[in-house]
Amino acid sequence: MARTRNPVPSYLHHKQSGRGRLVWTDAAGTRHFRLLPGPFGSAESLEAKARLELELAASPLRASADPGDISVAEVLLAYAQHAERHYRRADGTQTGEIHHVRVVCRHTRELYGETPATSFGPLALKSVRERFIRAGWCRKTVNQETERVRRIFKWAASEELVPASVYQALATVGGLQRGRTTAHEPEPVKPVDDAVVDATLPHLNRQVRAMVEFQRLTGCRPGEACVVRRRDIDMSARVWLYRPPHHKNAYRGKGRVIAVGPRAQEVLQQFFTARLDDYLFSPRLAVEELRAIRSANRRTPRYPSHMRRNAAVRRPNPKCSLSDHYDVQAYGTAIDRACDAAFPPPPPLAKREEETLGEWKARLTEEQREELEAWRKAHRWCPNQLRHSHATRVRKEFGLEAAQVTLGHARADVTQVYAERDQALATMVAAQIG
Repeated sequence: MARTRNPVPSYLHHKQSGRGRLVWTDAAGTRHFRLLPGPFGSAESLEAKARLELELAASPLRASADPGDISVAEVLLAYAQHAERHYRRADGTQTGEIHHVRVVCRHTRELYGETPATSFGPLALKSVRERFIRAGWCRKTVNQETERVRRIFKWAASEELVPASVYQALATVGGLQRGRTTAHEPEPVKPVDDAVVDATLPHLNRQVRAMVEFQRLTGCRPGEACVVRRRDIDMSARVWLYRPPHHKNAYRGKGRVIAVGPRAQEVLQQFFTARLDDYLFSPRLAVEELRAIRSANRRTPRYPSHMRRNAAVRRPNPKCSLSDHYDVQAYGTAIDRACDAAFPPPPPLAKREEETLGEWKARLTEEQREELEAWRKAHRWCPNQLRHSHATRVRKEFGLEAAQVTLGHARADVTQVYAERDQALATMVAAQIG
């Protein structure tokens, strides 16, 4: 068995020269040696030792290698490790930025992993951007992911992994402009009609249905609806104040307060438990309720042999365990499935009762699959559309400033993206003075 290398630098006496040296092992397992100036134990040697230890703590890769020898893959690896530590919420959980960093690093590494980092210039960045375009991403997403690549090399320049001129050259690459690129334009998020939401609700479980109602009544973000706890709600006044434990702008030092009115309070009270730290909307509780209903509707008796067999095959530590609260992806997936049940496709495209999932997919032609995808896209809605619907309603009844305060925006121009203008008001004005 190989001896475990010590990542902490060791200060040793170099007998041939009489000088001190530092010996350490980096995260990749590579052994490094650095000969220090001055005699071993002298003030000059100890100062150089302290300086190198600080450099290793601040940027291990920079202190371990020559910047001219660092490849793009090594820069991406160093930034990925930095992102794992940096992009975290107050409770220690990772933010969604980690997923974007991994995607960008994978595409960049596959194209230029072995290229020296000092040779990664504007043409290389444009090549990575072209790969994003060919992946079918919209113009806005391509610009965002390209900016993340540029941000990686900006961080690398600040860590002295690459010269600052590398980032300065990448900064000359502008973003894709509307109508001047082959990347398609993103479709704007529109409010969803109440009738469509009402038709979907019967196909959702009790927890997800309550999350939808809570969003409709408060206009909160989907992620904020997923993590509601009694501990985070101030119930001292008639209108409750919900302060999410983490939100979109928490890293900027901004607070977030969501006003919970009487109707939204009734939605939440159905899920109150004895513990203040319990999440109100929990997949684990949803599955327990489903199993309880199935057990109550069971027709065959529970034979002892069946119970023994179930206990024998049940895994004590399953790999996939149910979470205590929903995340945005699971929330959206539940709504997608409910939309498919509420708005089934036409018979030629729908799954037949006697068909398995594999047989259904094999039966559909390429043209039918495109039609099915178009049908689902037209009959599905996402949780964030509830926020747009709430903003539009508040703006129509109480004005733009009320919508801005409700959504928690710092600027009114951001609120206008969410709150659709009241076209009926413009029509009335045109009828009177136009």
